[in-house]
Parts: sequence; structure tokens; C-alpha cells
Amino acid sequence: MATTKNLMSRDAIEKVQQIADGQIAMLCTFTADHAMDSCPMATLDIADDGTVLFFSRKDSIKNQHIVANPEVQLIYMVPSKSEFLALDGTASISRDQARIDELWSGLARTWFPEGKDDRQLTVITVTLDGGHYWDTRHGKMMALARIAVGAVTGKPTDVGIEGSLKV
Repeated sequence: MATTKNLMSRDAIEKVQQIADGQIAMLCTFTADHAMDSCPMATLDIADDGTVLFFSRKDSIKNQHIVANPEVQLIYMVPSKSEFLALDGTASISRDQARIDELWSGLARTWFPEGKDDRQLTVITVTLDGGHYWDTRHGKMMALARIAVGAVTGKPTDVGIEGSLKV
């Protein structure tokens, strides 16, 4: 059992930043026949306006899907904290050199061997509409303890908090 707390605007963006910052997302795009195609992507930044940024290859299938249908979903799971996010948004692709310079790290060279000037390097920007979150109220260990108490006593217990997000 969980408490429901829906979040809007700044509170919603702060929840997304709290859970997703520096995490791996499953970026879900949609094929021409409406099937979902998912790919793990490193979250580079979550801007103050709630946009989420990723690097991608210009010739990638995910870029092709976004050009055909910009509606995407981002799914985050942080098991060590028992935190989860499912987000809906609209993606765009750019070759914004200033943004690339700002987000670049040496680790990205693994996928873009020519560095910041690699012609295959693009930025995916996801403008969030909303989504849903699941979070533990007092941390994973307390949630597990409460679940154990509920299992022994047979009484429902409040193990966390969840709610919708409207950005």
C-alpha cells in the first residue's frame, strides 16, 4: 500500500531530477507499426524546465523512430533506492554544438570516437508532459521492514509514496 501524492510543475520537475539525475533510462520509441522499441540511454542532464538530454548517433534507429514519431517514453528504475519513474514526452534531435560542448565528457568518446566534432553526434531533447513515480518514503530498508511487518501481521502497511507528474 502506498500514499498518493500527485505533483505538478516545479514539484514534478524536482521529483524527476531527484530520481533520474545521472541514471540510465530506457528510451522507448515507436516503430511505424506502433510497436515499442526500447534502448538504454545515459541521462546527461535534466534541465530546470524539465527537459531530459541524451547523446545519440545520427544514424541510429532511435533517431529514425523519433523523426517519424516524436512521442517517447522514458522509464527509470533505481533499485538501490526503490525509486521508479515512467515519463511521457516529445523528443527532438539537434546538432547543437553549444549543448554538445556543455554535456561532453570523455566517456562519450566510446560511442563518438571523433569527439565533440563527430558528425554522428546528436542530442536528443525530451520535453516532458508528465508521468508517474513510485518512491519509498523512508528508504529501501524501512520499506522492506514494513513489508515484513505487514506479512507477519496480515495488516496493510504504508511502504511508500506514488503519484502522477504533470510538468
